[in-house]
Amino acid sequence: MLLTVLLLIPFAGTLALLVWPSSPSPSRLRQISIAILAAQLALSVLVALQFDPALPGLQLQEQHSWIPGIGLNYALGVDGLSLPLVLINGALTLVSAVITRDIDKRPRIYFAMLLLISGAVNGAFLADNLLLFFLFYELELIPLWLLVSVWGGVNRAYAATKFLIFTAISGMLILGAFLGLALLTGSVDFSLTPVLSDRLAMGGQLWLLVAILIGFGIKIPLVPLHNWLPDTHTQASTPVSVLLAGVLLKLGTYGLLRFGLQLFPEAWARIAPILAIWAAISVLYGSLAAIAQTDMKRMVAYSSVGHMGYVLLAAAADTPVSLLGAVFQMVSHGLISALLFLLVGIVYRKTGTRDLEVLRGLLNPEKGLPLTGTLMILAVMASAGLPGMAGFISEFLVFRGSIGVFPVATLLSMVGSGLTAVYFLLLVNRAFFGRLAVTPPSGDAEADARLDVQLAPVAPRETIPALALAAGIVAIGLVPSSLGHLSEAATTAMAAITAGVS
Repeated sequence: MLLTVLLLIPFAGTLALLVWPSSPSPSRLRQISIAILAAQLALSVLVALQFDPALPGLQLQEQHSWIPGIGLNYALGVDGLSLPLVLINGALTLVSAVITRDIDKRPRIYFAMLLLISGAVNGAFLADNLLLFFLFYELELIPLWLLVSVWGGVNRAYAATKFLIFTAISGMLILGAFLGLALLTGSVDFSLTPVLSDRLAMGGQLWLLVAILIGFGIKIPLVPLHNWLPDTHTQASTPVSVLLAGVLLKLGTYGLLRFGLQLFPEAWARIAPILAIWAAISVLYGSLAAIAQTDMKRMVAYSSVGHMGYVLLAAAADTPVSLLGAVFQMVSHGLISALLFLLVGIVYRKTGTRDLEVLRGLLNPEKGLPLTGTLMILAVMASAGLPGMAGFISEFLVFRGSIGVFPVATLLSMVGSGLTAVYFLLLVNRAFFGRLAVTPPSGDAEADARLDVQLAPVAPRETIPALALAAGIVAIGLVPSSLGHLSEAATTAMAAITAGVS
């Protein structure tokens, strides 16, 4: 029942907020949401404590018949692939609630949607039934659309609509693949059964795998299916961007590994070289597009496109080391991107702009944002793969596990990793060094003197979560075994699946 309770906490919290008889203030709703999400995170840690990392299969399983006529059963389980993502979901959803500032417009619905998304994501990571996964996968769609369309920026309607269309297509493709699996196998059993190669012809496997790749490729997102992401991030509020980059994109990479690699290992091995090329293209495109941005938020958004390409490269190589690197990359990217978006949000609120052509000198120790600037430098170094940070160990494992299988694609991806340092150094140099200013310099000394500003200090509700994320990034970088021991058995077993059928 432990996993069921983990789902009930946010779902019951959502219902409680929606039917609350009185009219609590936004601050009270925020406090209640934080308490609920803290309880969810605590229970996630308890799940981790009861988890045996030496066992590769699903643990703490729960099985209940639900609608057996269509193959939909309530089946939950956790393994070394899903557990780190459950933990990261609990942590980052809590961070999103903590950094949420006063919500004057429909605060009850805002916090209810935040809780609903967290529960749906946990359900997707824990589902041991294809249809149950799909239900949870779709459950987070409308709440996130609402968070962008109601509490987003000026062009929020356009960004939210684009997100809705792309994600709806993703869901249709994934559902089509699951239903096609039942049609081709002649079974209505949607339990997650790895290795279907002996029941499906290669042609059928390839068609189903392509649908899964495109469906989850939209969610990740991979080039050229990424178009919705920069606009959505640009218009979303800071807490929603933290949740989107840190957690929701991982539904795509998780699905790629769980339902692409595990269900169709023969077909996966057949098209793995194409996947490696696709990964390298995504990495390079995301990095080059990020260099071209002047909006800090769009730059971080395009960096996500590049960094998610590393997960596809690791999955294509399908070695024990590369798959372990994929898990590390999902977790490290979740922490790093969440910290980056949080810091960009602080800059925007204090200065009123994210334009790198306008900002400079924010690291000023007296009038600027020295702590924000320091944490930004740490975050960009982690994203660029500096040793001692989570980004380094993640990329090292991906490249070490992939280079023997796809050397050219791996080398190209390493070039993309080098470009990460370029665009993030551009960000830091332009926005945080030099004389403090929030308008373009005129060249006139007297006018420039008027550019001096005094920025208000950052509230503890944002500095404390930022420091916590930074600590997690450094902790994983210095003690990678803290994460590796949870997933190593599971990723080794996943790599053995393809080796056994090839």
